[in-house]
This record gives sequence, C-alpha cells and structure tokens, in this order.
Amino acid sequence: MIGKDPSVTGKAALMGTAPGRSIIKQGLTKSAGYRMFERYRAEFEQRLPQFRDRFAAGLLERIRADPDPASTQRAFAAEVGSEGMALGPDAAASASSRLGGDPAALADRVSRILDSNFVKMTFPVLSALYDAAAADRGDGGGGDAKWDAVEGHVLAIDLSEPMDRIADADEDLEYLDDYRLMNPHILAMARERMGRAGPGVLESFEDGFARAREGQRLDVELKSRPAAATCDEMAASYAKYRAVMGTAGRNMALARAPLGEVFYVGMAAAAESVGCGNEMEDSLKGGSVKVPSWPLYYTVLAGGDVARGFDLALERSMLHLGEARMAASLLPEGSAHRDYLGFLFLTVEHYNRFWHGRLREEAPWKAMAASLPGRDPP
Repeated sequence: MIGKDPSVTGKAALMGTAPGRSIIKQGLTKSAGYRMFERYRAEFEQRLPQFRDRFAAGLLERIRADPDPASTQRAFAAEVGSEGMALGPDAAASASSRLGGDPAALADRVSRILDSNFVKMTFPVLSALYDAAAADRGDGGGGDAKWDAVEGHVLAIDLSEPMDRIADADEDLEYLDDYRLMNPHILAMARERMGRAGPGVLESFEDGFARAREGQRLDVELKSRPAAATCDEMAASYAKYRAVMGTAGRNMALARAPLGEVFYVGMAAAAESVGCGNEMEDSLKGGSVKVPSWPLYYTVLAGGDVARGFDLALERSMLHLGEARMAASLLPEGSAHRDYLGFLFLTVEHYNRFWHGRLREEAPWKAMAASLPGRDPP
C-alpha cells in the first residue's frame, strides 16, 4: 500500500480492519488485483524521484524567468477567486529571490507537497487507468502521451496541496508564502503537459478546474460559519475532490465516452470517500473536529454528539465507495484492471475504517465537543 503515514499500512493495522485482512489474504494468494497493484506501485516508486526532480527544475526555471512575480500572483489570485492566495509585491519579490536563488529550498518545498496521500495514491492509479483505456482503444498506449496525461494531472492534483495548506493554515505555516509563489507556476506546468496529451484533454481539465475552484471557494466560506453548513453546501464544497480527481480519471481515457465517464465516476466517488477518511485523520491528529467537514456537519445535526458524527461520516464514505465500486463493475468481466480497482478500493476502505477505529479507541469526544464551533460546551 502507498500512503503518507506508514502506521496505516503495517500488518497490525491491516489486521485491525476487515478490508485490511482481505488485503493480506490477497497478498498471500497473489491475486490478480494484488499483482497489478504491486506492478503500478513499483512503477510509481521508480518514477517518483525523476518526476520530483523534473518538477523542481521546471519550477526553478519558471520562477527565475518571471519578470514580475507580483503580477503573476495577482493574475493567479484573480483566476482562483481568492486574494488570500496572492503575495504582495514585497513578499513576492522576497519569495522569488529566496526560491530562485536556492534550488535546495525549492526542492524541499516540492518534496513537501508531493508527500500527500492524494498524490501517492493517485499517481499509480492514473497510470493503470491510462493503460486500461489504451488497451480498450487497441493503440498500445505508453510513450510521451501517456506521461503527459498522467504527470500533467498529478501536477494539477499536487496544486491542491499548497492551496489547501494556505486555506486551512494548519500545516507548513513557515512555507505558505513559498507555496503562494509556486502555485501559478505549478498550474502553468500542468496545463503545458496536458496540452500535449491529446485532443480534448486540456479542455476537459479546464472545465474540472473551474468546478474545483468553486468548491474551494465555498470551502473557505464555510470556515466562517461551519455550524450552519447545509447538506447541499457540503456536497458542493466536496465537488473540489470530484472535479479534480474525476476529471483526471476521465482524461486517462483522453476524455472519450463511455470509458472516460466510467473512470470519472469511479475516481470522483473514490476521492470523496478518501476525503471523509482524511477528515477523520486530520481531526484525530489535530485534536478537534475539522472545520468544515462531514464529521462536523453530522455532529451538529446529532446535537453535539461527536462520536455519532464520526460514525455517520464513515457511513457516508462507504456510500461514496459503493458508487466507485459500481463504476468499476462496468468494466469488462475478467478485466485485469477491474481486479486492480477492486483491490484499490479495499485500500480506500481500510484507510477510512482504520482512522475511524483509531478515533473509537482514543474516544476524544469530550475534548472535541468542548471545541465545537458555534456551540457551548455540553
């Protein structure tokens, strides 16, 4: 398994959940899904250092070549609809000098944002989906077009990491100005790669990116009134996961229906499911219910019952995962990639149930209830 926290994937952790035990069983029997998972995991681990180096080198070139960093910042903030994403002229000049003059510092920032569950779990999946679509088309796939599509979308997904850290202000606080400087250049690199991937790929990305920006905007807005969020608002906020990851799936089929739509639904639903698990993980590690989040939404509806809020968030994650599994069932019977997705979704379910189990074991309900936004402690 691939993830940011190795404690989730150890044998003891896997033995603690039903899907984890199924993962161990498939590993012991070398199931088709397990073998393919291992194949793409090994490919990812081989390519990641090269990708990280090219990512950092490309950013360094763009930062050094930017004649007006402040203008670039203003343009990016206008596009994403958030002034908080932009640096002022002095801060932009300082960050540009700092990162442009120190490749090691820039490489460190790149490594930090690549150290993400979404990146680590998504890179090998996109490679597998591209290969599945190429096999369906009968064109062999591979080559530069594949990696333009895969790595272009990984760059776009990676952009969500610094943007989320800036919006949440709960991680890497000392590097947020550096991330602000990097963001527009990451987006430009992603667009350049996708533009080379094939007809319709960049257009599909732009549509998804626009929807993701709206979800991100609403997510930021809900931070100011988290206890008053509605179900429709929470679902619209979560569209940032659906838009980014679903569009990436669609584009592994070069945005061609019907397979592209199957990939869209599977990846979008799986991303929303992982998002629920991520909220449980972040809440446990942060000591309070994440704002905004499905656990918080359900806690409010349950009259401040934090434990019940997390139970319902887990149920919601399973609903999303059921949708992802339904999409995978549309692939041809006996397809190796169908087996692969089945194994992959076991890892998603294990991740969610692991963090829910940890919450149940530690039971930090009283402390979390005392810090609920917009409510008096019970």
